[in-house]
Amino acid sequence: MDLKVHINNIHGSQMAAKITGKFTVDGNEFRFNAIAFGRIGGQNIGAKLSKNTEKELEKLGYDVEEVILVLQKNLLQGDLTLPEGLKKESFVDD
Repeated sequence: MDLKVHINNIHGSQMAAKITGKFTVDGNEFRFNAIAFGRIGGQNIGAKLSKNTEKELEKLGYDVEEVILVLQKNLLQGDLTLPEGLKKESFVDD
C-alpha cells in the first residue's frame, strides 16, 4: 500500500497535540484527524477517519484497520510532509 501523509495543521504541544491532515493511498486522497501524545508511556498517535472515508476505502477494496495502522505508523515515524512554516521541532520532543 502506497500511503503518503500531509499535515495541514497541528494544535498543541510536545505533550499532546491535535493533528489535521490528508493522506493519499494509491492516488486517492482522504482527510483525517489525530491526537498525538508524548512522554507518558512513549509516543502514541490515535488517527480517526470519518464514516464516509471508511466507506470509500472499503468500496476501493482496502482494509480500514490496515489503512489506519499504516497512517499512524507514518505519523509516528515522521514519514510525512508539513505545510510551509511549520517545523517538526515545534511539536516533536527528541
